[in-house]
Amino acid sequence: MTQRFVRLLGSILLAGFALASGTAVAQEFPSRPIRMIIPYGPGGITDITGRIIAPGMSEDLGQQVIVENRPGGAAIPGFDLVAKSKPDGYTIVAATTALAAQPILFRKLPYKADRDFSPVSLVILVPTVLVVHPSVPARSVKELIALAKSKPGALNYGSAGNGTDNHLTAEVFKHAAKIDALHVPYKGGGAVMLDLVAGQVAFVFSTIPTAHSFIAAGRLRALAVSSIKRNPSMPDVPTVAESALPGFNVNAWLGLFGPAGVPANVTNRLHAATVKALKNPDAIKRFATMGAEIVASTPAQLGTHLKTEMNRWVNLAKQVKFAVAD
Repeated sequence: MTQRFVRLLGSILLAGFALASGTAVAQEFPSRPIRMIIPYGPGGITDITGRIIAPGMSEDLGQQVIVENRPGGAAIPGFDLVAKSKPDGYTIVAATTALAAQPILFRKLPYKADRDFSPVSLVILVPTVLVVHPSVPARSVKELIALAKSKPGALNYGSAGNGTDNHLTAEVFKHAAKIDALHVPYKGGGAVMLDLVAGQVAFVFSTIPTAHSFIAAGRLRALAVSSIKRNPSMPDVPTVAESALPGFNVNAWLGLFGPAGVPANVTNRLHAATVKALKNPDAIKRFATMGAEIVASTPAQLGTHLKTEMNRWVNLAKQVKFAVAD
């Protein structure tokens, strides 16, 4: 056996051991806790959803999925944290419509939604509900529109932050209704709802899970849902379309993403855990009660959904004059 042959054989064996070792490491995922970044404060739909599915994912993965709130900055810091994380599956983010719509609202972003993230699963779809403080003298969408037109710019509306579902839905509503209202952004859905209940803002297009308990307690008045059909969780509340603006149809969504480059087998493991968590009877009941539709898509389907949503908001921005920030 020549010396050259021995060296070649040794190289082949080392490569084989390295490949086997790498495969073993990948198959061991996860071997430590996983962070689920919520780029908003506590109490909003993103936070609620993360805390519903995290226990089921933890049980399936055999490691704790830790929900970590990173509010502020229109969710950009939270998204950026994940985009720049090591692509090993140990840091994921619960993202909403904001991820798709940010390019029309900000001239500069430190990431590109369709390039710097690995889709895991589209989790839920949920319509928003137009809610007002009881002191607002409007008991229907038509009355709210009339009130806004009688006092141009006097009414204000709240949102969980620039680019969030309720901000975007309200801007589409303003355009369709031809009204003016002042936008007041907060650092999360929970914070804006507290000020709405306190009467500091006039109305909010809140996701149903966030607003449901306040409506049930009579602390807020529901005028209409933003979807094209009435929501099963509140069948007596009409749609915006049937109330005043035919064709109006805006829904929120939430999906899980990792940073770009997460290995396929790791993504598939996270996806499987997400699907199992969404099949939990308690999760099904809680989402149904809140009016959310469970999707549990594949990673590829979420990737397609994100691109479709990005195109939709770009096209909508040609009609609606969204304020653009640097």
